[in-house]
Amino acid sequence: MRDQLTNELFTFFNGFSSWENSVIRASDLAVSEAHAIEALGELGKINMKTLSQRLGVTTGTTTVTVDRLEKKKYAVREPIKEDRRVYLISLTPRGQQAYDEHHQYHTSLSDQILSVLSEEEAEQLLNLLQKINEQVF
Repeated sequence: MRDQLTNELFTFFNGFSSWENSVIRASDLAVSEAHAIEALGELGKINMKTLSQRLGVTTGTTTVTVDRLEKKKYAVREPIKEDRRVYLISLTPRGQQAYDEHHQYHTSLSDQILSVLSEEEAEQLLNLLQKINEQVF
């Protein structure tokens, strides 16, 4: 059972990575940048710490990603009045457009997955992924 699960996870991960890389390759974004745009599009204006936690990487790594997004005009950093050491990051109109396009690809993939599952299976998959995400990641 464990070996079968490992094999299926490996196959799914490779398929998803290949799909995501083909989607991102059509843009000027790196995968890490696209993930940051996805998080910013979902959460709105957030600070570096929150973005780092959402992405599961260090704040140093996130800073480099946000630097690149700013340079490419996808995101902006604004200091908050209460503490000028803290910046809120948000998408520019160009970043919002990239989010909308990238999110649509994710929605299409979800639709493809749902098309091969019954309603009960889709509900089970959702519940299992939520449990795994809460307890493992």
